Amino acid sequence: MLTLTEIIMQTEANFDTIAYLQYGNYRQIQVFNLLTRHQILEQLSEFDPIVVGTIPIDIDIESSDIDIICYCNNSEHFADRIATLFQKEDGFKIWENNKIDPGATVATFTIKDFTVEIFGQDIPTRQQVAYRHMIIENRILLEKGEEFRKRVIELKRQGLKTEPAFALLLELVGDPYTELLHLYEDINQN
Repeated sequence: MLTLTEIIMQTEANFDTIAYLQYGNYRQIQVFNLLTRHQILEQLSEFDPIVVGTIPIDIDIESSDIDIICYCNNSEHFADRIATLFQKEDGFKIWENNKIDPGATVATFTIKDFTVEIFGQDIPTRQQVAYRHMIIENRILLEKGEEFRKRVIELKRQGLKTEPAFALLLELVGDPYTELLHLYEDINQN
């Protein structure tokens, strides 16, 4: 018999809201409750926030954080708003990441044993790399099944990042991040 998480993951999840998390595994339910209780997404609503990464697609490990991407066309306003909202949270840090193009404003803090990372970039959220990676990874997990999922998690526990773990298991050649984006583009063109 399939678990509720397996049933949810067998269909294309609507990642635009976090409603699906309340029916997921224990950790997903914890994340749903934390985000809801602290109204984090509501507070970020002007930036079209989406929870991305490993928690939504059930390949997180114990050290995984809650990743939230945002669309901000004014990094100064975004940084000010993030600081106003979250600077009192444990371990709050905010910085500019100019190693990517376009640059991003990133903030991290901890609430109830969860690290939250907020990433703001001048790209609509559904076009950001993190979102596209999550979508293609979810599709691959749906296609490859539970054993594949377990192998990804095991590789992550051994220290591999998510995209390199997928690339290794799929035998992709080249930069794992770029190759997964190519897969995303190939699927979305068909």
